[in-house]
Amino acid sequence: MNEAAGLDRELVCVDLETTGGSAAWHRIIEIGTVEIDRDGSVREWSTLVNPGTRIPPQIAAFTGITDEMVAGAPVFADVYKELLARLRGRLFVAHNARFDYGFIRTELGRLDVRWSAKALCTVKLSRRLYPEQPRHNLDAVIARHGLDCSARHRALGDARVLRDLVARWSAEIEPERLRAAVETVLRDAPLPAQLPPDLGDDLPETAGVYRFYGEDGALLYVGKSRNIRTRVLDHFAAGARSRADARLAQQVRRVTWTETAGELGALLVEARAVKAERPLHNRRLRATGSPFTIALKALDGAPSRIVIVEFDALSAAEQQEVYGLYRDARTARRAIEEIARAHQLCVRALGLEQGAGTESAAGSCFAYQLKRCRGACVGRESAALHDTRVRLALAAQRLKPWPYRGRILVTERDWRGEVDLHVLAGWKYLGTVREREAVEGLDAESAAFDPDVYRIIKRFLATPRAAEILELD
Repeated sequence: MNEAAGLDRELVCVDLETTGGSAAWHRIIEIGTVEIDRDGSVREWSTLVNPGTRIPPQIAAFTGITDEMVAGAPVFADVYKELLARLRGRLFVAHNARFDYGFIRTELGRLDVRWSAKALCTVKLSRRLYPEQPRHNLDAVIARHGLDCSARHRALGDARVLRDLVARWSAEIEPERLRAAVETVLRDAPLPAQLPPDLGDDLPETAGVYRFYGEDGALLYVGKSRNIRTRVLDHFAAGARSRADARLAQQVRRVTWTETAGELGALLVEARAVKAERPLHNRRLRATGSPFTIALKALDGAPSRIVIVEFDALSAAEQQEVYGLYRDARTARRAIEEIARAHQLCVRALGLEQGAGTESAAGSCFAYQLKRCRGACVGRESAALHDTRVRLALAAQRLKPWPYRGRILVTERDWRGEVDLHVLAGWKYLGTVREREAVEGLDAESAAFDPDVYRIIKRFLATPRAAEILELD
């Protein structure tokens, strides 16, 4: 290696096996490290760890590590000093580095021990070095570079793969290009001075919702992202900072977050949180109360009239025959007036314009006098034809009927194996649970209709991706 390579430094390749994907809930069951000195010297270390809880069957099947194997192993508190001695002063190298790094920091935090280091993610580095490749998981990287792994899904075996990967990249990639890629992956946005300097170490690279708090605990902002860490740091990146982000960066004093198993969960939690918690800087999603909608009222022998009404005031059957969701009655009226202009509909026949016409065109609407109405107001267009054109013009706005008999359970999984169970019914979000047995505790009657949730669920059901949907009723 040479100085320009970007990897000519003290390294430690790390891999963990754990009881699950969330550092907040799960525990380490095996640690493997491979230390690499600048002179090429290598030292290996590994240990099983007693997690103090049962290893889930799927984890045991995946790793081969059983409850019996860890029963006599040391707990993390007995090995952390040895681990830290191998980590300190070295660049932390791991595949999906925030996963392993976050687990170690969380376990140390339980012991009131603070530690941080620069963490190099070999997934991100692989993407930057080989952007033309579609996959960068460890199996794909092993196959691409012809590496050997005698103990896949065991901590030391996977850490050895990372050692070989570092050596391969250092030997084959032009030094300046490798150095630039490494430095880009390691670079983080600077944090505001008033925030903890190691906040970036704690932020997870998972989907979820984050909250910014200001002085006296005031909630400033709620946001969502498929990658909490990247999005939060983006708020503080000076080069990409909007005026709103610049103001937040000055005001924020604390950051918290809630992880979810995917984007759907993040969207639903954000929509509910913004309305319930009313953060100062959120404008979108903040509207409360019943939305307004557009209904058609049939009249004998005359064109149907537009009725602008609160959605919650309608019966379940009436809610199946409405068009659009609007924050207030004024917005709904402006929307229908725009549709009428675009399709040459008669605003007087629709009940949106009052008053008599001129002597030469008694009873006509103003648009008819400008030849922008086809004459439903004066009988030149039949009521039936006008009604047909109205329904065609509004078709894109019509609320979709709920496509299931009742409640559905949407199972969302992430790359860590974490699972969220979302319960939805009639375009309403009832809640999210982790255990199937908890579903019945969610009350469908107390859930209010939310137009933002309607739009979120509608988009999701149009392209549900890999999520599983189970009908409950």
